[in-house]
Amino acid sequence: MRWLIGAIILLCASAAFAGKQKEEPLSAAVQGALHKAVSDAKPPSSSFRNPMDAVDWLSEMSRRLEKRIPSQEYRLDLLRSVHYEATRAGLDPQLVLGLMQVESGFRKYAVSSAGARGYMQVMPFWLRLLGRPEDSLFDLRTNLRYGCTILRHYLDIEKGDLYRALGRYNGSLGKPEYPNMVRAAWHGQWSYDKPPHLAQTP
Repeated sequence: MRWLIGAIILLCASAAFAGKQKEEPLSAAVQGALHKAVSDAKPPSSSFRNPMDAVDWLSEMSRRLEKRIPSQEYRLDLLRSVHYEATRAGLDPQLVLGLMQVESGFRKYAVSSAGARGYMQVMPFWLRLLGRPEDSLFDLRTNLRYGCTILRHYLDIEKGDLYRALGRYNGSLGKPEYPNMVRAAWHGQWSYDKPPHLAQTP
């Protein structure tokens, strides 16, 4: 529990803890796979299993995010996008919300001292590396698409080790502060247990 208490203190002391992903050489196969991942168009279907799941999750997360994003319409659009992009990348949507809280404090136009941009603080070199220089990292869905794809990439590199993957995402591999802050935000602010009336939904 000591790491959790310390991480919460650090989290409260700073609205954002943005770092920078480090540019590393990618094989042609990985580069092609990542390019495809960020290029897919938004599908018309929802990422929720059923409408009741959607209503409950969106209502609960919207309530928690209200002080940071007053506009209900934009808040719900952001949450739907987070849920879709996280689910698409095989990530927990609540983990992504925790990462966004630490990285940008949910500021759409946040720019770190290293130049990382947007909600998930994506470094601009990814646009060049993936051959999409025209993409805007301040666009909501684009930023989330890149951020989730990059975190998934780091998780794959680290064989599912979230601690090390988060370190890579922030450019602080091997240091405990950032992974602990994200875990504290994820579990302390954005944890979500399905209500009893949805728990048995097939």
